[in-house]
Amino acid sequence: MKLPLITKADLRTPEIDRELRKRSSVTKSASQVLVENAKSSATDRFDVFLSHSYKDAQALGADDLLRLKTLLESHGLTVYVDWIVDQQLSRENVNTETAQVIRTRMDQSNCLLFATSAASSESKWMPWELGYKDGASSRVAILPIVDLRTEKFHGQEYLGLYPYVTRARNNRGELQLWIETSDGKYVSFESWLRTRAQPARNAS
Repeated sequence: MKLPLITKADLRTPEIDRELRKRSSVTKSASQVLVENAKSSATDRFDVFLSHSYKDAQALGADDLLRLKTLLESHGLTVYVDWIVDQQLSRENVNTETAQVIRTRMDQSNCLLFATSAASSESKWMPWELGYKDGASSRVAILPIVDLRTEKFHGQEYLGLYPYVTRARNNRGELQLWIETSDGKYVSFESWLRTRAQPARNAS
């Protein structure tokens, strides 16, 4: 049985709203909260390096990106997003210094999650980030965000080679992140982070 993917509606649940209210007041914008959030996220270690398209950051706006970051953090994960934590970086003026900071942050992260979107296929940096982290630690997975819970992830080209993230309830009824390691087989995200070997997906 296929476990459901994370949907855009999952980013707008009462639970996420409550968590956001804990971090901000009604007078603060999502952009202001992101800036404040960056200060608490500036650590030497992260559970997740969130690879995403900068076009998504501009198109979706700070609110939805903050919600995605908050959803991952609601599962006890620390999350790195380059333009949130390292605000001195400019995506419009990428250079060798930028690349070195990103490499360092990937080395400081236990895994990389590749957030798929229409814009991600146009990104030049996302495949580079995926390739670097895959070669360095083999701890990478795809994070599809879909419109409908019934949608399935097939992956575009090489993305189908990697395991991907789903979200469903465990046997205690608690929402939990899972990794599909092969068709129909899942392990908890926590277990996946602890293991060394990268469970491969067969391309379909």
